[in-house]
Amino acid sequence: MDAKDILGLPKNGPLMCQEKKSRPQKESQRKPDGISREVYALTGGIAPLMPSIDINQLKRRALSESEKITWQWLPFTSSARKDNLQLYHWVRVVNGVPPTGDYSFAKYNKSVDVIEYTDEEYEKFLSNPSWTKEETDQLFDLCKRFDLRFVIIADRFPSNHTVEELKDRYYSVSRAITIARAPSPADVAGHPLVKEPYNASQEVERKRALSMVLSQTKHQERRDAEVLAEAKRISESRKAAKAAEETELPEVPDAAPEGAEKAGIDVISTSPNAQLPSGIAAPPVSETASTLASLRMLRVYLRTYGLEQMVQAASSSAGLRTIKRVEQTLQDLGVNLKPKVPTKLVCAEHLELRKEILTLLNLQKQVQYKEAEGSSYREGSYSETPGTPPKRAQRATDQDRTFIPDSTSFGGERAGKKDQKRKGPGRLSEVPSSPAQSKRPRKLKTSDG
Repeated sequence: MDAKDILGLPKNGPLMCQEKKSRPQKESQRKPDGISREVYALTGGIAPLMPSIDINQLKRRALSESEKITWQWLPFTSSARKDNLQLYHWVRVVNGVPPTGDYSFAKYNKSVDVIEYTDEEYEKFLSNPSWTKEETDQLFDLCKRFDLRFVIIADRFPSNHTVEELKDRYYSVSRAITIARAPSPADVAGHPLVKEPYNASQEVERKRALSMVLSQTKHQERRDAEVLAEAKRISESRKAAKAAEETELPEVPDAAPEGAEKAGIDVISTSPNAQLPSGIAAPPVSETASTLASLRMLRVYLRTYGLEQMVQAASSSAGLRTIKRVEQTLQDLGVNLKPKVPTKLVCAEHLELRKEILTLLNLQKQVQYKEAEGSSYREGSYSETPGTPPKRAQRATDQDRTFIPDSTSFGGERAGKKDQKRKGPGRLSEVPSSPAQSKRPRKLKTSDG
């Protein structure tokens, strides 16, 4: 059984034959000329992106039936030669008419225009004790003959002169004749011989340096590369140091009272044991210095970005409320939180103003702390023992008597603290102990007097 038996279809249905006969036949496409069979099969009959026909076939002109082309062995002469030498070559002849005109390669014969001078000009402008007129004439003849190929000229020159000496003599004579024949020196100021005269000593030094470089060993090349790398590193470090010195933001010293005042971290204390409240904390100077160091590493940064980093470093130890108070103070003063024209001077003044406002807020907190501490003493926060004489009378008696320090309060500890230590944990005294200042002084015995 097959699928037709399962579906109940006839095995040889007439419809299938009709459908097969009704399908149109595909038109066969002929492969274009110039494309291989494999490449055409890969394209699938799609037009190629690039032309598949040889370009030379497009440029080739169609031959007409009337043209008859032959190749003939014909003589020719060249205008590049002065001896009228006649040579032969194969020439393409159309309809039996040979080509006319000069030799096609004669246009590539370029010669140098060598300056010629007269005897009067030589005696007037070109006299040189190191060179005779015969040697100079021979030099110019060789320059004209070999087109300024001075290596060949030095080989053909009879006298013992170096290549640099021959060049120096030729260019100095040409320069002198050019200036002498000009109406004024300004007319030939832009001439190459006048503008850039030949320097024989520099040419000798250049060749000497070149010979030294070419004769170096591998070890010397590695050593020179190490020296160049070290020089590059030193130059980069100097540039970084110079950029750090010319930094646009003000620098803050690590340890100096003036630097602390600039950073807005003044700590004013009347005694060495004075402490700041927990809400007031001085920002460390190291944060500002580290921010400056990070900005120097960037080398290139926006001034507004540097200002934001410095502001964050200056107010890093301040709380969020303090930062908001600084911004509110700036708004009250009519100062923008970010300068509209962030020049170097404006950014420095803006940063200084923020530091001064932060210092002012810190001082206000200290004043409030001191006032609260003084008011607590004035109101008598500690209870006094009954029978205590008035303070004025007590002060008078204290002046008459000798002061004897109490051993329990030496070292800054109070007596009440020791009593609390002796008691068990969790127990509190029913009557609060009076402070050491309110204790009645011990009476002196007659033996003490």
